[in-house]
Amino acid sequence: MVMENNVIFRLSKCLRFCASFPGVVGIVFLIAKLVAPSSANSQSINDALISTYINNPTLLAARVGLTATDEGVPQALSSWRPSVTMSMDYGHSRITNTRNSGSDIDQVRQPKSVALNISQPIYRGGRTLAATSKAENQVAAARARLIGTEQTVLLKAITAFQNVFRDKAVLSLNKNNERVLKRQLEATRDRFQVGEISRTDVHQAEARLAKAVADRIQSEGALEISRANYVNVVGAPVPGNLQEAKLPEGLPKTRDEAIKAAATKNPAVIGAEYDKRAAKDNINSVRGELRPTVTLDAALSRKNESAAESGWTETKSVTLKLSVPIYQNGSVYSRLRAAKQSAAKSTQTIDEGRRNAVEAASKSWDSLVTARARVNAFRTQIDANVVALEGVQREAAVGSRTVLDVLDAEQELLDSRVSYVRAQSDELLTSYELLSSVGGLTARELSLDVELYDPRRYYNSVRDKVIGTSLDGR
Repeated sequence: MVMENNVIFRLSKCLRFCASFPGVVGIVFLIAKLVAPSSANSQSINDALISTYINNPTLLAARVGLTATDEGVPQALSSWRPSVTMSMDYGHSRITNTRNSGSDIDQVRQPKSVALNISQPIYRGGRTLAATSKAENQVAAARARLIGTEQTVLLKAITAFQNVFRDKAVLSLNKNNERVLKRQLEATRDRFQVGEISRTDVHQAEARLAKAVADRIQSEGALEISRANYVNVVGAPVPGNLQEAKLPEGLPKTRDEAIKAAATKNPAVIGAEYDKRAAKDNINSVRGELRPTVTLDAALSRKNESAAESGWTETKSVTLKLSVPIYQNGSVYSRLRAAKQSAAKSTQTIDEGRRNAVEAASKSWDSLVTARARVNAFRTQIDANVVALEGVQREAAVGSRTVLDVLDAEQELLDSRVSYVRAQSDELLTSYELLSSVGGLTARELSLDVELYDPRRYYNSVRDKVIGTSLDGR
């Protein structure tokens, strides 16, 4: 709204100087010259969201955290593969043998050995399957939480953007009110000098101007705070001009629709569902420790000078090993009971997350309805206050109204305009909060002009990776 008023003021100023330019060409030239600079340094809410999506450290850290979770899958899959170890040793020994008759026999040896061992798991009681499924579900849960983090960060950016826009509008209104009251005070003093009004009217005008100055100072402070928050969240300086944000599209049409979408599409609910699956997989993983394991071991070793000064020994073996747990001091049973309790807890966590999501959607919907009604009410109030102020000013000119009546009418108009600006800001923010509660406040859903982060890229690059430490897939 403030931007529109500035444009109107610039256009009206342009038209006052049109006489110095011949024809329509001169008018167009002046309009383009005055309007173009303001649009060149403006920023839309999408621009702020793009900067946040690329630079926000909270979101970047969450993405790195997801890649760490991705590594759980290749770690679980590694139990299907063999482990290969090689060992070598080298030594020096002196051996003295004594005889009852004849000369002694001394030996100096340098024993050396090399061994290669291969161990291939064949059956681990179902633990590998359970661990792989658990890791996959943990990755899915982490992706859902990443979406939740993205929504939280983008909502903070929207709030920061809108707070700056709102506070600039309020500051503009307060500055304009201060200018009006200064002129009002000058006119009051002139009327006092000619005896039309009393000194009381002058003091009333001075008091109202002092209040306007205080309100303007407070507005400037609030704007600086909002700017600091903007820089912190968006990661870029506040531009000279912010374009008025539009209400988002894709909002639920009814309260019931919002509640239903929140119960199924909210990232917190989705993440809790996958956490429950991972908890059930953990039960199977621990239970596998109570089952037999089968391992195939192969070994090849060669030892030099181990039994004599010369000669070597070579050993080759292949062993099928069966291990049956009999009693493991009760620790496995305890961990199995704990895993079952954790799975039961995850069920309650799902219910809690769903209730929180439904509550958030309900609050956002009710707040949005309230904000819309307040916007309409304040718009009507502004129209009425404008007419009322004009009437009070005319009546004051003929002496039927006092200066205080005019000041009160001006204050009521200012208050209604400030309330209208704040109500518009509340309507926008509650709209995005509602969109967030149903899982729609993401870069993909908002169609931001940015390269979207692919959570599967790193996962696909490391899932079947058997060797290497590079992070190229991230």
